[in-house]
Amino acid sequence: MTLKLYRHALSGHAHRAELALSLLGLPHELVDVDLAARAHKTPEFLARHPFGQLPLLEDDGHFVWDSTAILVYLATKHDPAGRWLPTDAAGRAAVQAWLSVASGPIAFGPAAARLVTVFGARFDADEVIARAHALFKVMEGELTRRAFLIGEHATLADIAGYSYIANAPEGNVDLSPYPALRAWLSRIEALPGFVPFKTTPAGLRAAA
Repeated sequence: MTLKLYRHALSGHAHRAELALSLLGLPHELVDVDLAARAHKTPEFLARHPFGQLPLLEDDGHFVWDSTAILVYLATKHDPAGRWLPTDAAGRAAVQAWLSVASGPIAFGPAAARLVTVFGARFDADEVIARAHALFKVMEGELTRRAFLIGEHATLADIAGYSYIANAPEGNVDLSPYPALRAWLSRIEALPGFVPFKTTPAGLRAAA
């Protein structure tokens, strides 16, 4: 059975799951969910995902929710050699640390800033933009020392981080002060199987 990914095209959480599917070379079907019609809050959807959120992965009748959990699931099942999720303790812990960054500083920094401009979320724009820059300063330092977040080849850490950082300008977060970070984005975009995250003319991109 082909894997199915239930998603919204403008969701960075959904894009990171789509990116993982594509980079791992896994045949899959994208199922767009109508958020405006609250299709993610129907009894049928809630039976599959108790929080009624996207993305949701379906694999032969088994459902996996939470974007970083989907990444771990896919790599564990389809990448036993550990290319995307290392099998050694140190490497796996390093990936997990960056998955936590994706669910913390990225979610409450560049992702939140983008929610303000793209979806009208009621965050303090100055606060979340400042969080994004604080994060990017740390990442800039890390990425001056290595090509990818934990080493010299891409892992789930990079997949988890890419989407919201690439589209940070939509949330009025300027990437120009971070050359190492921008070079990292370009390296991810050059990977075989890369699929871009849909952009909108919001924030800094509106004036581009």
